[in-house]
Amino acid sequence: MTKELLLQHLQELHTHLTDELLPFWTARTMDEIDGGFITHFDQYGSDSGEDEKSLIAQTRSIYTYASAHRAGYGEGALAELARHGVEYLLTHMWDEEHGGFYWMTNRKGEVINDQKIVYGQSFAMYCLSEYTLATGDPRGIKYARNVFDLLQKYATDTTYGGYFEMFERDWTLKGPGSAGGDRKTLDVHMHLMEAYTTLYECTRQPVHRRKLLEIIELLVMKIMHPVYGTGVPQFWANWDVAPQIKFDIIWGWDRFTEDGVKSEAEDNTSYGHNAEFAWLLLHALAILDIPHETYLDQFTKSFSHAVTNGVDWEYGGVYVEGSHAGAVYDREKEFWQQAEVMIGFLDAYRILDDDIYWKAYENVHRFVLDKMVNHGVGEWWPLMTRQGAPIWTHMSHSWKINYHTVRAVIQSIRRLDYLMTTRKDQ
Repeated sequence: MTKELLLQHLQELHTHLTDELLPFWTARTMDEIDGGFITHFDQYGSDSGEDEKSLIAQTRSIYTYASAHRAGYGEGALAELARHGVEYLLTHMWDEEHGGFYWMTNRKGEVINDQKIVYGQSFAMYCLSEYTLATGDPRGIKYARNVFDLLQKYATDTTYGGYFEMFERDWTLKGPGSAGGDRKTLDVHMHLMEAYTTLYECTRQPVHRRKLLEIIELLVMKIMHPVYGTGVPQFWANWDVAPQIKFDIIWGWDRFTEDGVKSEAEDNTSYGHNAEFAWLLLHALAILDIPHETYLDQFTKSFSHAVTNGVDWEYGGVYVEGSHAGAVYDREKEFWQQAEVMIGFLDAYRILDDDIYWKAYENVHRFVLDKMVNHGVGEWWPLMTRQGAPIWTHMSHSWKINYHTVRAVIQSIRRLDYLMTTRKDQ
């Protein structure tokens, strides 16, 4: 790794962000008629017409614009986009009677799914805290704190720890099985850590710090594999490992058998999730002012597993998932895993000082810029073959939005800038 190579990567990412990625979103997402954001676009960037506005897509869009503004992009226009999204979120998606945000409205703002899904509530906290940090608007942190309080009241499992995840509108816990009421997941608890980190950064309140520390300990001690340090996807309420199944709400992708059960249902881990968890934990510790060495063993295991088993050194990019012990199950390339390992490998290179992580970052960077970016439109293909041919071709829907891609580029630029200033020329 040389400064010349660092500069090349920096320039490539900056050009992609400012000339392609941000313009893709800013040019087409604002719904000037009904408020909020339009979030469904085909491979050409045209509105594909789905009549929905999901909590996950609206909140992730708010986060994207607020965080990009906070990072210094957009000359104020991104803050206005974030504010536009917050107006819709608070007006149409907040439940005045029971509290919390509805899962989905149609484009006009009429509620079509009133359930309270903790995955969505976590992103509401995340985006609203980020919005207040970015703009100073106190409404964001007011509602973020309200959601935090609701989760402590209704979702906390006081017997085994952690949070239940799937609720009816009035916060009645949903039933078992595909309804999800009897399970807990890595995904939700990781995103709660992410949300609590930004909430605490904004408020500096002791209760938010305590709950962030609590969920970090839960993730490290209960959710990550005790031997390999890799993420286990699903658990029963008592934290026994549960077979990974498809829920009625949230995980709508197609890697399940017809009965809704995952192949290798009790032995699969995502390389992208492991890298994402590790860099989010690093960020949380920085906000908490706790040395990263406190969890050095966890970082070493998470990053080592991803780089050893997940990187495709022949065709580039990172695979979807595999066994905790190392066997690769799914060799396709999905957009969000590439995004998260870019950030993760740069963090691993910084704290572990092993050149393999720079080589892995460079590998994924090249795969993304050369194959995964749909340069004619500006966004990333959602899913590709191992060799880099598109399988899914939409540019956006409720689950493939700007959050992963924009965040990955901004965070990678930040880390490359750091390396430029701290590494001696080679």
